[in-house]
Amino acid sequence: MRSCAAMVGFALLLAAGAPANAAQPKAGQAEAAKPVTHLVGPNRALRKPSDAAARVRDGDTVEIEAGDYVDCAVWRANRLTIRARGGEVHVRDKSCAGKGIWILQGDQITIEGIRFSGAAVPDRNGAGIRAHGGSFTVRNSVFERNENGILTNAGANARIVIEGSTFVGNGKCEPHCAHGIYIGEVASLEVRGSTFRGQKVGHHIKSRAKKTTVIGNRIEDGADGTASYLIDVPWGGEVLITGNLLHKGPLSENRGTAIAIGAEGARHPTPSIRVEDNSFRSDLVTPEPVAFVRNRTETPARLKGNRLCGAVAPLIGPGEVQATKWCD
Repeated sequence: MRSCAAMVGFALLLAAGAPANAAQPKAGQAEAAKPVTHLVGPNRALRKPSDAAARVRDGDTVEIEAGDYVDCAVWRANRLTIRARGGEVHVRDKSCAGKGIWILQGDQITIEGIRFSGAAVPDRNGAGIRAHGGSFTVRNSVFERNENGILTNAGANARIVIEGSTFVGNGKCEPHCAHGIYIGEVASLEVRGSTFRGQKVGHHIKSRAKKTTVIGNRIEDGADGTASYLIDVPWGGEVLITGNLLHKGPLSENRGTAIAIGAEGARHPTPSIRVEDNSFRSDLVTPEPVAFVRNRTETPARLKGNRLCGAVAPLIGPGEVQATKWCD
């Protein structure tokens, strides 16, 4: 028979709503689980972004004070926010693990207001940001003079958003072609309100995503750019390209196509291809007009309300063209 004291103790536990065998939290355990903000700066305990990367936990925020950082970092935690504080943050000229300036190994990471430049690695495929298959968002950031601006691995559920950012003078093809952004096989890519200019060989935007959305951007070779395609969606998928200002310069390496869809075969289901309300100018001088859109999938492309300037064929491949506006 239980003692009276034991039965009283059991009754008190039940009254408190806790199981009889519940483990009690250790002192400080709840506090340790709360997200925290880490401050980075030359005069702080965390002097470089890599110092913060070694300390962060899931859900934390990193604020980096304005300055010039010759540094690289590997971000392993999830749900991070990493942003500039008080001015421009420039991380440059150093790469981690032979891959890039910042390597994203976590998921759901947001990066705001950072300038990345000088990413170069021995295999010549370095990146300002190299992502390993997780979702991320980049806002109001700059990528200049990198081999790739942004390069990602595949990630079946990854969703990538690039907003209000600038890509200038990225790319090379020695021996691999590097691009302004090169997105692997992910669930979706969305690029909004960004500028791509002066790409060096390669493509401004290359996307193997199952859904590619490009809205309200400026994508231009300029006088000195030598890019191949402005936009390359080599495996097809759902495509929306609208409201962009597009320019193919006189030194473009690919003199036949501005936007390529399905150039490597339509591996993804391709329910729709919509290219609407864009403005495109070609400064190329060629025997044949440059294709504004070259569609190699079986899905008809729908072109509507685009403004075309120069020697341009609106569409080569399946589809329909409506309400094209031509320059005088």
